Amino acid sequence: MKKIKVPITLEDGTKVEAMAPVIVSASRATDIPAFYSKWMIERLKAGYVVWTNPFNRKNSYVSFNKCKVIVFWTKNPRPLMPYLDELDRRGIHYYFQYTLNDYEQENLEPNVPSLEDRVKTFIELSKRIGKERVVWRFDPIIMIPGMTVRQVLQRIWNVGNKIKGNTEKLVFSFVDVNGYRKVKRNMVNATQVFDDINIERAEPETTEVEEIVEGLAKMRDYWKSEGWNIELATCAEGVDLSKYGILHNRCVDAELMKKAFAGDKDLIHYLKYGEMKSEGDLFADDVNLKELTDEDWKDKGQRKACGCMKSKDIGRYNTCRHFCAYCYANDSMEAVLKNLGE
Repeated sequence: MKKIKVPITLEDGTKVEAMAPVIVSASRATDIPAFYSKWMIERLKAGYVVWTNPFNRKNSYVSFNKCKVIVFWTKNPRPLMPYLDELDRRGIHYYFQYTLNDYEQENLEPNVPSLEDRVKTFIELSKRIGKERVVWRFDPIIMIPGMTVRQVLQRIWNVGNKIKGNTEKLVFSFVDVNGYRKVKRNMVNATQVFDDINIERAEPETTEVEEIVEGLAKMRDYWKSEGWNIELATCAEGVDLSKYGILHNRCVDAELMKKAFAGDKDLIHYLKYGEMKSEGDLFADDVNLKELTDEDWKDKGQRKACGCMKSKDIGRYNTCRHFCAYCYANDSMEAVLKNLGE
């Protein structure tokens, strides 16, 4: 699989080399649609973005010259929706990983719109671009102190019934407070719900996971009996739930792209072989090209259980203003405000 690099000219006239990904993730690190939609469109018009490596703080350049698909991750796509025509005009395909949780009572997502508004946006977006391009995420599932498995399932059931028929997939995961020390710290410091004692119980126990999964499978089967053909998948969870008909998700998903953007032959060629055809090579013989497997496409920069295909994320950590208590992308509210110069 060839990494594409192209020469670009910066706005000050400097010539540099830039990565030119075909698939862009926007973004696991921050909610670009909610807070940086105008910036996103301005960078598309400029043709490139400066990306800062979160580990060594070095800057590099990412060109949109070869971009065919953008995967948006968001809890509030409303600010981006007026710009979708611009993406369409540029011939850039896109779909949304739309997190729609219900933790209003606990205020775990303090800066998201009301559940009612988020549901309204979800339905409007689905009607506009197609239900296959709006993936519902109830992510992560958290065991709130005093909450039973039945009550957890009731919240998911309630949200599902509000958006019924407007998506084809529900993706879920379970909160990981032991894997991320800052998540544990932030969930204790940022809420009145958790303390140093009960924070460990935020992660469902094995028996609770089984109960939740069984409940979700029953929901899915009921919704399907009513004509809503919704699938279930886990995000970066190692547990095998195939006996329930629940598979590991690929959030950056070649199969979704092949289905949703089947008319783009150049994209389909890339998803099949991992390289773009050269200009004037539309009728080249592909017989000597090797079709890539899922393992070839696996993004090894993500967690071990992550099934995503390779893409280039353009977000920056410590910039999301949702201030969700369970977020792994922000060190703290103070770190975000400092990073943004506030």
